[in-house]
This record gives sequence, C-alpha cells and structure tokens, in this order.
Amino acid sequence: MSGLLAIAVVLAFVVVVAIAKTAVVVPQQNAYVVERLGKYHTTLRAGFHILVPFVDVIRYRHNLRETATDIAEQTCITRDNVQVGVDGVLYLQVLDPERASYGVADYLFAISQLAQTTLRSEVGKIELDRTFEERTNINLQVVNELDKASEPWGIKVLRYEIKNINPPKDVVAAMEKQMRAEREKRAVVLSSEGEREAIINAAEGRKQQVVKESEARKQQQINEAEGEAAAILAIAQATASGIRQVAEAIDVQGGEQAVRLRVAERYIERFGELAKSTNSMILPANVADVASMISVAMNVFDRDRSQPPPAAPSPRS
Repeated sequence: MSGLLAIAVVLAFVVVVAIAKTAVVVPQQNAYVVERLGKYHTTLRAGFHILVPFVDVIRYRHNLRETATDIAEQTCITRDNVQVGVDGVLYLQVLDPERASYGVADYLFAISQLAQTTLRSEVGKIELDRTFEERTNINLQVVNELDKASEPWGIKVLRYEIKNINPPKDVVAAMEKQMRAEREKRAVVLSSEGEREAIINAAEGRKQQVVKESEARKQQQINEAEGEAAAILAIAQATASGIRQVAEAIDVQGGEQAVRLRVAERYIERFGELAKSTNSMILPANVADVASMISVAMNVFDRDRSQPPPAAPSPRS
C-alpha cells in the first residue's frame, strides 16, 4: 500500500513538472523564441501556449516595446582638431524577434558601438563652433546609418539624441572670451550707429530749419514788395485822381480865380517860412510884390494850358 502511494506521488510530481515546462503565458508586447531540440522552432506571441515537454525550450525573450539605451560619453575630434566629449541616448525597437536572436549575438552592444563610431565620424566633419547648432543634423545622420546596419538584425532605430557636448575647459574659457568680445563689439557698433543716426537727424533738422527760414524770408520779401507796390499804386492813383479833380475844378466857373487865390496863399506861406530861416539867401528885388509873382505864375499856367498835348511817336516802318 505504501509502494502505490509513493508511485502516485512520483507521478503527480512528474505531471506538475511537465505542466510547468509545457504551459507558457507570454505577456503583452513580448515575444519568446522557442527552440526544438536545439533548432529554431517558432516565436510565441502574447497569450497562452503549450510546449512539448523536454523537447521545446524557450531560448530568448524579447521586449517589443520601444527601448531607450544610454550611449556612453566618448571623445570626438572636430574638423578644427578640438577634442570634445559627447554622449547621447538611443531609442530602438525589436521588430523581428527571430533575427534579433540569431542575427547578432548582442544587438544592444552592437548598436551602441556602431552609434559611437558613427557619431565620431559625423562630429569630425564640422567645426567646434557648429557642433551645437548642428545637433539635429548629427542626430539624423546617426539614425540613418544605424537603421541601415540594424535592419538585418530585425531592429528598428527610431531616434538618437545628443545629451551633452563637453569641450575642454581651456576651449570653454576661450569661447566665453570670444562671446564676451562679440557682445562688446555689437554694443560698440550699436552705440556708434545710434550716434551716427543722431548726427544725421540733427543735420537734417538744421537743413530743414534753414530751408524753412529762407522760404519764410522769401515770402516776407515778396509780401513786402507786393505791399510797397500796392502802396505806390494807391498813391499814384490818389495823385492822379487829385490832379484830375483839380483840372476839372479849374474848368468850371470861378475855377481860375480859385487857382489865383491858392497860388497867392502858397506864395505867402513859403515866403513866411523863408523869413523864419536863419540861412542867408539871395532873393529877387521884387520878392515882396505878390501881385507880380502871381501874374507870372498864372502866365505860365495859361501857356501850359494853351499848348496841345504832345502827339504819340509814329511807329517806324
């Protein structure tokens, strides 16, 4: 009876071990590579699977999700012979578990080494000053080269990002001095340009002021000339009007007697003014004979009236 119990226990243990060896549950986004008698047999995807006991063996387990791996810092020499330390991070994904298992012994190691060599090659094509602004192009070139090499391995390289670019301390100090000098240069240039603009603006203002003042003087002179011309014209018109009115007054009845009276009054006024003057003057003998002086003036007046006006000159043929 005890022998049968022992056999039952052994059989139960064998069944448990067989179930543990044959029943496999694959998690989501994972893949297991199964070998049968040492040879590739199949790839198990997510779900429940039964293997042949003692024949099928799970040899490789792969995570199908996107994976990030660090690329260790390495020394790269730029085109202008400056050593810089560069590190990065690589994003990749397993697309074909079979090729990832048998195409390369360790795809993470292989891809990281290839990333380092490709990065050294790309950094060596550019100068130090351009390494910071060319990071995007460097990343793209590294991804393209790695993607070509990893395709036979069933690996897809998605992205590569440079994390740090560390030049030597003396180079960093020189770059800081250069940047400080550039900033000071820009400040001096901006200051000089501001002074130049201020001088130009001041000169333009003085120029416009001179032009405006000259235009104002010109307009003033024009206005004064026009005013003087208008005044002369008004005086001439008034004089002509007065002479015309005097002439018309002479022709009316009693006009000649009025003229004689006016001449006598003016003679007496002027003679009185001469008498008040202290200057010595030579006068005619009959200067006190008012009647004779009036007669002489009226004779001149009558002679001028009797003469016809001069005829206008005839145009030359």
